[in-house]
Amino acid sequence: MRKTGAHRFTGWAPAISAAICALLVTALAAANARAELPAEDAEGWSLHKEEENIRVYTIDQDQSSFKAFKAVALLDVPIGNLMAVMVNPRSCVEWVYNCTESYAFGKGSFHDRYAYSVNDMPWPVTDRDYVLRIRTYGDETSGEIIMDLNATPNQRAENDNRVRVDRSDTLYRFIPEGDQTRMIWVQHTDPNGALPGWLVNSLLVDIPVRSLQALEKVAATEPYQGFRLVYDADGHLIDVRLSDG
Repeated sequence: MRKTGAHRFTGWAPAISAAICALLVTALAAANARAELPAEDAEGWSLHKEEENIRVYTIDQDQSSFKAFKAVALLDVPIGNLMAVMVNPRSCVEWVYNCTESYAFGKGSFHDRYAYSVNDMPWPVTDRDYVLRIRTYGDETSGEIIMDLNATPNQRAENDNRVRVDRSDTLYRFIPEGDQTRMIWVQHTDPNGALPGWLVNSLLVDIPVRSLQALEKVAATEPYQGFRLVYDADGHLIDVRLSDG
């Protein structure tokens, strides 16, 4: 029997009203136009590192001393495998570089939920923690899936031993290409507090490169096999479920 935290999300497929479906279509079309993040095709992206199937770009952000990054990778796993990982609230520790704790909290749905995570920082830098709102949209016709992750720091009490990140915006775009998946990851985070420049610069590259390498391996493991994407009658993604049989 397969065992994975992804199973706890099976059943997150409530009936969606026509009005909400319309909003999902709008969100899918507009997700890349969020003011917090630069557009994927914005001028100014500079290639920072290329390693096998992963390319990482950086760009300056207005009113921030920290750059945003864009990582583009062709992962050798089907999109269903990847989404089984992504909807597992505890999978952060399996693939996100330096993530040491992660779990879902509060009432949520497949499309809109909350998660808490912790990033380990090298001594003497204090660990950072995140409270994220995660929204997921998918379109059956194009096959694309978009996930928006935005910091919502006031949703949980702060921990005295960690620094709460209050500005972080992330976009994941998954594009199926046969048995492979192209993933585009755009992120800008202001980690709060004083951080050495060498650490900031290394994280901009190390986080996406090491994370995507781990994600490709994790999504190919047995616990994440056999999942399928479930769409409603209008072609909107409503769940990721383990296939019958």
